[in-house]
Amino acid sequence: MPDFRLEAAAGGRVAGVDEAGRGPLAGPVLAAAVVFRAGVPRGLGPLIDDSKTLSRAARETAFARLLRAKGVEIGVGAASVAEIGVLNILVASLLAMRRAVRRLPSPPDLALIDGPITPELPCPTRPVVGGDARCFSIAAASIVAKVLRDRAMARLALRFPGYGWEANAGYPTPGHQEAILRLGPTRHHRMGFGLLRGFADPTGSDPMGAP
Repeated sequence: MPDFRLEAAAGGRVAGVDEAGRGPLAGPVLAAAVVFRAGVPRGLGPLIDDSKTLSRAARETAFARLLRAKGVEIGVGAASVAEIGVLNILVASLLAMRRAVRRLPSPPDLALIDGPITPELPCPTRPVVGGDARCFSIAAASIVAKVLRDRAMARLALRFPGYGWEANAGYPTPGHQEAILRLGPTRHHRMGFGLLRGFADPTGSDPMGAP
């Protein structure tokens, strides 16, 4: 279970930052930054873990409690499919993280970033490999990012039925891949990813801006 030791050792306002959506074939990448100004709110500790280890219901419960908890600051940012196409998924993920931190009420004293690479931020940063399983604020950020991205993909599924985004969130499940072969890609598919490279861009434009 993640704990609060890194945040407590650093002191001040420490943000945990994580993203959701690096691996899907469709949809944006979304990041969240979470600050616990006065430590872990009572009753929240047992609900927070790496979002990948939690069921959808458990993530929704934790997310709702995070929104209600006192002393919790949350910032959210995203990078679009078009930005992913131009920048690549790693750079787009770092961009989403920057946007999430900028949407906090003020810059934190330190940002703990899940993974080995940190974005450029208006505050000191520290990479934490496996941070969503080790660091409480990063785990909380992973839940916020995952819940909001899943909800966004479920909304898109209503407009683009047949791909199963309400269940697979754009990840390359067998059903999603079969639907791409059968229906073709949409403008929300990442045309540089996997089997999508063989299709024409449904927007009719080159994501790199070439003539």
